[in-house]
Amino acid sequence: MSIPYRFLKFFLAALLPAMFLLHGCAGKSAHKPRAAGKRGTQKAYTIAGRTYYPLPSSQGFRQTGYASWYGPGFHGRKTANGERYNMHAMTAAHRILPMNTWVRVRNLRNGREVVVRINDRGPFVKNRIIDLSYTAAKKLGIVGPGTARVEIVALGESRIKGDRASGLKKVPNLTTGDFYVQVGAFTVPHNAYALRDKLSIRYKKVKVRKYQTDKGTFYRVQVFAAHDYETARTVRARFERNGFSQAFVVRW
Repeated sequence: MSIPYRFLKFFLAALLPAMFLLHGCAGKSAHKPRAAGKRGTQKAYTIAGRTYYPLPSSQGFRQTGYASWYGPGFHGRKTANGERYNMHAMTAAHRILPMNTWVRVRNLRNGREVVVRINDRGPFVKNRIIDLSYTAAKKLGIVGPGTARVEIVALGESRIKGDRASGLKKVPNLTTGDFYVQVGAFTVPHNAYALRDKLSIRYKKVKVRKYQTDKGTFYRVQVFAAHDYETARTVRARFERNGFSQAFVVRW
């Protein structure tokens, strides 16, 4: 079911500029977005010429990639949701997860796990998916090497009352369901449907799902992968090997 390289080379060259592919980014010296305030954290924002579109929900979100951390240089500064960054708290930065999403982060090298709350945006360095607080990184054994390959799983979302998060809204069971691999999102419908048609040659079920934001409508291209998460992960890995380097699994 892999896609021929010659097809990907031609097709991606034509469409990749219009695609929104999730991609890794930031480290300890990352450029942080300007504090946006709690009401603005779902709005699209632009860093270094690239625009990011926060997800409306963390439901079904899992991602594998490299984690980094940020510490003393940012301690006390405002985060993207208006809080003061505390390097000793169990928090983290992510480019598109909703603010106050709780995620489990597992170090794939040593098996250690922590649970952190997203309260900032980043990282903005290629191939990195989450920027951890100093304490979270220390618990995972990342402080020394600086980065580590991790898996993150969204556990739920909460609201903020004063300076504390409360009212965890759990996401559904993520082990079974209809799992799709999202390979891109477009502002131009024609591009999304063109990719769908190309992928439909190899895959039985390819969907284009509309996603409305305050910046406009986006068309997300998703390929059905499996009814269980572990199998869906292998399909996602196949897409990564065939040029869709930031494909990720979603559950419906």
